[in-house]
Amino acid sequence: MGKLVIHNIGLLLSGKMEQPILDADCIRCEDGKIVQIGKAADVDRAGADTVIDAMGVTLAPGLIDSHIHPVIGDYTPRQQQLSWIDSTLNGGVTTLISAGEVHLPGRPKDIVGLKALAIASQRWYDNFRPSGVKVHAGAPVIEHGLEEHDFKEMADAGVKLLGEVGLGTVKDGPTAKKMVDWARKYGMQSTIHTGGPSIPGSGLIDADVVLEAGTDVVGHINGGHSALPDDQIVCICESCQAGLEIVHNGNERAALLTLNTARELKQLERVILGTDGPAGSGVQPLGILRMIAMLSSLGNVPAEIAFCFGTGNTARQRELDTGLIEVGYCADFVLMDQAQHAPGKTILESVQLGNLPGVGMTIIDGVVTSRRSRNTPPAGAIPLIEGE
Repeated sequence: MGKLVIHNIGLLLSGKMEQPILDADCIRCEDGKIVQIGKAADVDRAGADTVIDAMGVTLAPGLIDSHIHPVIGDYTPRQQQLSWIDSTLNGGVTTLISAGEVHLPGRPKDIVGLKALAIASQRWYDNFRPSGVKVHAGAPVIEHGLEEHDFKEMADAGVKLLGEVGLGTVKDGPTAKKMVDWARKYGMQSTIHTGGPSIPGSGLIDADVVLEAGTDVVGHINGGHSALPDDQIVCICESCQAGLEIVHNGNERAALLTLNTARELKQLERVILGTDGPAGSGVQPLGILRMIAMLSSLGNVPAEIAFCFGTGNTARQRELDTGLIEVGYCADFVLMDQAQHAPGKTILESVQLGNLPGVGMTIIDGVVTSRRSRNTPPAGAIPLIEGE
């Protein structure tokens, strides 16, 4: 991966709500990690293997989708679509997190089979990154019959996630809590389905079950697809400290209710973003960007803060080494600019007016993984790799 220098950055978004904009215009990375952030005159740029002239565009951490349902490789049988992950990369997303590999035809629900699927899913996405995208997968859907030793076995094999609690046979609070506690004991992070049924076999998971289960993340609190009643959404926000995951494939009104409630609680750092795709609503390559623009414009959130929902907030909630512009973090970036002819004086103003930016380049572990996006509106300016 060598040494990468990106200079002439017009706006540097950090992913940190406490300081969303950094006073810097240059980043140095070595062996896939950020090693220096500052003004170009102060950054060691000598001997770089790759130098990128950002051409005055905005650099942000690569976006993170906190809620996807992958199957295998870059293919989803749910929509019979190839290269959906590559298409998502063209929306600025560099990291995907599985909420369960539930769309696999014939998905095993016996204990031996579900453990085998979780371990295999973790392995194949660890060994293969579609278009360079980091896919955190191997998220078993819990079923009746699992015992503590099963969670230890999966954790020892590298499984770090639970699929959405409630998509399997376990739908009651006491059983869910017992298994979530076992998972947490062995270092596995948990998410719970929230709202009405989404696929055959799932069911209503209401506020009582969500709160009793005590998962780390309240999955699609705005429904996937059907949201809970308003009073239950507010109750969940007020009664726990879990991540509040808002998804593209949910109820937009409930999304804004969640946002406003978190703001009233002074806990916007709990808000994280996902798409909940592939699903019946299809694949959403621009889903995270669309959620950022929607929450910023309709939720009256400064765009630089809304970008934190899809980067640093998720990184901190999910304990990732990406999603923040900080020394030691992975060199995963999206470079973007205000879309051509979009209203607004700056990219941030344009996003807060509800417009999508244009993605000009993505970088993962210090390596350029895509150039001008084929999915976003065309950016005003495009970064250049010097020497090409």
